[in-house]
Amino acid sequence: MMSMDTDTTVELQLLLRHPKSTDGYQVNRLIARCKPLDTNSTYCNLLQCLHFADTCMLAEDEEDGSLLGFISAYRKPSEPNTLFVWQVAIDKRARGEGLARTLLETILGSAACEGVTHVETTITADNAPSWALFESLARNRGKGQGGRHVLFDQQRHFNGNSSSEILYRIALG
Repeated sequence: MMSMDTDTTVELQLLLRHPKSTDGYQVNRLIARCKPLDTNSTYCNLLQCLHFADTCMLAEDEEDGSLLGFISAYRKPSEPNTLFVWQVAIDKRARGEGLARTLLETILGSAACEGVTHVETTITADNAPSWALFESLARNRGKGQGGRHVLFDQQRHFNGNSSSEILYRIALG
């Protein structure tokens, strides 16, 4: 995988794997570096890496062990055929190289996602990278463009302190 720095090209050798509970702190630090993502508590990320490890995936630099990407996801308890993608965090050193798509495809291809027929996520209207990622998934693996509606409203759910979260649902083909 290649990543462009301002004046140099650096080749990154990445290891993709499911997280372990001991990755939770580093996941929390990665998310904090990926503004404007909402940071969760370290405890939340520890639980994601423990309880949802089979449906989460991370990418670490094989050379220095640093965490460069993480996707948290889970199968919805009320709809186990639906994978809900909670967060996608890609370090600036690895952006623009398709890492988010690779991580997402790796999760979808894992044994933990056998029987998954839909992918859902929430995205704010102004998050162009996330829209590009999930619209690409819908074009390449979906049945149609995917459905959208506001799941969490800026006023009703966030008291005006955060942007509305739009639910994007993709039926997989």
